[in-house]
Amino acid sequence: MGKSRTKRFKRPQFSPTGDCQAEAAGAANGTEGEEDDGPAAELLEKLQHPSAEVRECACAGLARLVQQRPALPGLARRDAVRRLGPLLLDPSLAVRETAAGALRNLSACGGFEVCDDMVTKDIMTPLVALLKECSAGLDSNEMSPQEKKDQNRNSIENIANEAMNVLWNICECSGRAVSIFNKEGCLEIVLKYLSRFPTNVDLAISVAYCLQTVTEDNPELLKSFSAPALHVLESAMLSPVSSMEYILLKTLVAGTIWNLKDIIPSKSQAEIINAILKILSDVLDVDAGETVIRMHEAEKQRLEAAAETEDVLESTSRGSLMEDDEMEEIPHKRKVRRKTFISDLLPPTDKELRETIALLTAQQTALEIVVNMCCSEDPSDDEWEELSSSDESDAFMENSFSECGGQLLSPLCLSHEVHTAFTNYLIPKKIFEKTAFPNSTAVDICFRSPTWKSLVRKMNTIQCRALVCLQSLVSLLDVDHLGGPAALQTLAQHLSQLLFAQPDFAKHVDFLEAISSALRALLQTMASKNISQCMTPNQLMTLCTAGIHSSNTGVRVNVVSILGITGSVLAREDGTLETLKTIGCFLLEVATKDPSLVVAGEALDALFDVFADGKEAERASVQIKLLSALKEFQPVFKMKIRKEGRGKYSPDQLCVLDNVKMNLRRFVAYQETVEKRLTT
Repeated sequence: MGKSRTKRFKRPQFSPTGDCQAEAAGAANGTEGEEDDGPAAELLEKLQHPSAEVRECACAGLARLVQQRPALPGLARRDAVRRLGPLLLDPSLAVRETAAGALRNLSACGGFEVCDDMVTKDIMTPLVALLKECSAGLDSNEMSPQEKKDQNRNSIENIANEAMNVLWNICECSGRAVSIFNKEGCLEIVLKYLSRFPTNVDLAISVAYCLQTVTEDNPELLKSFSAPALHVLESAMLSPVSSMEYILLKTLVAGTIWNLKDIIPSKSQAEIINAILKILSDVLDVDAGETVIRMHEAEKQRLEAAAETEDVLESTSRGSLMEDDEMEEIPHKRKVRRKTFISDLLPPTDKELRETIALLTAQQTALEIVVNMCCSEDPSDDEWEELSSSDESDAFMENSFSECGGQLLSPLCLSHEVHTAFTNYLIPKKIFEKTAFPNSTAVDICFRSPTWKSLVRKMNTIQCRALVCLQSLVSLLDVDHLGGPAALQTLAQHLSQLLFAQPDFAKHVDFLEAISSALRALLQTMASKNISQCMTPNQLMTLCTAGIHSSNTGVRVNVVSILGITGSVLAREDGTLETLKTIGCFLLEVATKDPSLVVAGEALDALFDVFADGKEAERASVQIKLLSALKEFQPVFKMKIRKEGRGKYSPDQLCVLDNVKMNLRRFVAYQETVEKRLTT
C-alpha cells in the first residue's frame, strides 16, 4: 500500500546486571507461577531497619529480585517503589547507591507500565533531590582533597551514575517524567555530570543516554540549551580519547546534538553535520568481529598473567608467615586480605568485555542515528549551507555554538549537500559492510565463553540495524549517490545471498523483517529506474512462501509488497505468463485469508500493480479467474473493515484501507472490461 516509512529508533531499555531473563530460569526451576512473595516481604521490611548495613543488604537483595518478572506483581502490591524512594536520600551513601541500583533494575526490567507507575508513585521527587544533592556534593569544598578522593567523591559519582540510569529508563517510558525533567531544571544538573567525562566516562555515558532520550521531540527543553550548555556537548563529542568507552560517549552525544538541530545557528550547520558524520563514519569503520577476537585474547592473557602473579605472591606470603613466629597465631583467613589487595591492583576482570560491549553498542547507536537522520521531516534544499567533505569536521571549532543565543532556526535536513556528505564519508559503503553476517570466528569464541555469549546477539542486532539503515538510504539517496545501477544490482545479489545462505532464515524474525524491508526498498528503487532485477522466480517464491507464514505482520507486508513490485515488472515482459499466474494465486490467497487487514490490503494493492497492464498480465488474470475471486471477496473485505477496523487499527491504517476498498471497486470494473475483451 505504497512505500513503507522507516521507523525511528528509540533508545533501548538497559539492564545493568543482565538482560532480564531471570524469569526463564524461574520457569526452568518450576517457580514461574508461584504466588509466594515471601522474599519480597522480608526484604521490604528490612528497608526500615535501624542498621544501615541491613538496609543496604535489603536493597541489594531487591536489586536481584526485581529481575525476576514473576516477582514484580508482589513488589507492586507491597508498594516497593514508595518504600525504596526515601532511601535515595538515606544518611548512608552505601544505602543510597544500592537503593538507586534496585530502582535502576526495576525500571529496566519492569518496562513501560512499571516506569509509569513509578512516576505515579512520585519517584521523581526523591530522584531529582538526589541528583541535586550529588551535584552539590561534587562541588563541595568542605572536605580535604584527600578525603574527597578516598571517601566521598567516588561514592557520590557512583550514586549519581545509578540515579542517572533510573532517570534515563523512566524518561524513556514516561512522557510525564520528561515533563518533570523540564520543569525541575534537570538539564543543568546532568550537563554538570557530563562535564566530568575526562575523569568518569561511565557517568558521562549514562548522562548521554539520558540526554539523547529527553532531547528527542522536546521543543520545551530545547529552549533551555544555552551556548555554554552546547559547549559541554561539543567538548564531549570532540574528546581526543579514542578508547571504546569514549567512542560510545561521542556517538551518543552526536545523537543528542542531532536532536538539537532546530536550535543550531545556520552558519554552524555545515561544521556540525560533518562532525556528526565523521564520528559515525569512524565508529562504523571498526571491524567488530576482529575486535571481539582481539579483546577476548587480551582478556585471556591478562587473566593468565594475573593468576601467575597471585601464585607467586601467595607463595612468598606463606614463606614469610612460616619464618615469622608472631604470624603463626594469625588465622588462615587473614591471608585473604593480602590476596584481595593484590587483586585490587589489577584491572577489573571484565575490562575487555566492557570495552567490546561499548564498541558494539556504539555501532548499533550509530546505525540508529543514521536511520533517524533519514527520517527527518520537512526537508528543504535551501536551508543548508554547502557542506565540504571532511575537512570542516576536523575544524569543528570552539566558536561553533557561540552564536546560538536561544534563537530557533530552520531545522537541519537531508538536502542534496547532505546526501553528498553521506557519500563523502562512505556511510553507504560502511553500512553495506555491516549487513554481512557476523565474523564466524568471533561468534564461535563468544559461544564458548559464558560471559561473552550475549555479544552474539549484539552482533546480530548490528546486522539487522544495518539492513534497516540500508532500506532508509536506498529510499532516500539518488542512484548516483548509491554507486549507480551496477552497484544496486550488486547490492540485490548480496541481499539474496545473505537471505538464502541461511536455510532456516524464516525462524530469525528480526533478521527476516530487516532484510525483507531492505529488499523491498531496493527492488522498488530498481523498478522505478528500470534497472533489471536479480532475484529468480524460485528465489522470490521461496522468500514469500516462508515470509507469509511469519507471525510478524511487517514481514508479511514486506513479502507481499516484494511480489507486487516484481510482478509489475514481469507484467511488461514476454514469456512470464506462468510466473504471473503463480504470483497472482499467491497474492489472492493472502488477500482473502490473512487475518490482518493491513496484510490483506497490501496484497490487494500488489494485485492491482501486477495486473494493471500488459498482455501477459491480462491473460494470467483471466486464467486464474481473478475477477470472480475479487467480486466474491469485495463484500467480505468491506464487512471486515466495518467490523474490525475501528477497534484494531489506527486512523492512518483505516484511511489506507478505505483507499484500497475504493481501488478494489475500480479494479473490479477494469477487470470486467479485460475479461470481456479477451473472451469475446
